[in-house]
Amino acid sequence: MSEPATSTVEVNGFPCRVWAKGSGPRVGFLAGLGGLPRWIPFLDRLAETRTVIAPSLPGYPGALGHSVLDTPLDWVLAVRQLLDKAGLGGADLVGASVGGAFAAEMAAIFPEKVGKLVLIAPFGLFDEAAPAADPWAQRRDDVAGLMCAEAANWQALVAPPDGANSVEWPIEMTRAMEAAARAFWPLGATGIEKRLGLITAPTLVLWGEADRVLPPCYAGRFKNGVSGHATVKTIAGAGHLAYLDRPDTVAAAVLAHLG
Repeated sequence: MSEPATSTVEVNGFPCRVWAKGSGPRVGFLAGLGGLPRWIPFLDRLAETRTVIAPSLPGYPGALGHSVLDTPLDWVLAVRQLLDKAGLGGADLVGASVGGAFAAEMAAIFPEKVGKLVLIAPFGLFDEAAPAADPWAQRRDDVAGLMCAEAANWQALVAPPDGANSVEWPIEMTRAMEAAARAFWPLGATGIEKRLGLITAPTLVLWGEADRVLPPCYAGRFKNGVSGHATVKTIAGAGHLAYLDRPDTVAAAVLAHLG
């Protein structure tokens, strides 16, 4: 698996890494919990026919700046800057988990910035009848099984890469969870349901059948809330980060939707 090209952009004066690989029409990817400590097979599948651009959200691996984002509006505007500076204005956009919540916000508030939209188990909703799990309240040994149907897939994502500093690496991964908590704690509810009706982009909602963070019943609420054409597809054998559990299946569904 060849390495992506790396560049850096500034958001609010802080550096954010941008990875790019492939050829063809641009598609952006906003990763889920844990971010992108490394390039992953799912993105390689997309890069076979698309130019994949994966900017790191503030505070996630490869980026700083989450500490100055105090409100949901701060985060939305920071993500808007990040997409623009990464060259993703008007491109198709895929967002997963916490990145999915931001992708939905972009499509709702800045519709001209998003072509087609894919949401993979996005945060943003909360239903007392089917409560979401709190990923920040888990024992460390339980996190892998919460994120993926196959715990080894999460462990492979967050394992220190070759050459990583043994002291700094755990700090970087802790910072990623802190950044997500700063944006979404408690329970990931952002009020996005009030804005889903502003989304006119053709939308695909993907959900892992074995998602232990967000109940799959949330998929229908996202689909029904979007005013544009929206469809739902369930990914068998996949957990919350379905693109780690079933990279080929998820990539095939994404590419079929994007056309």
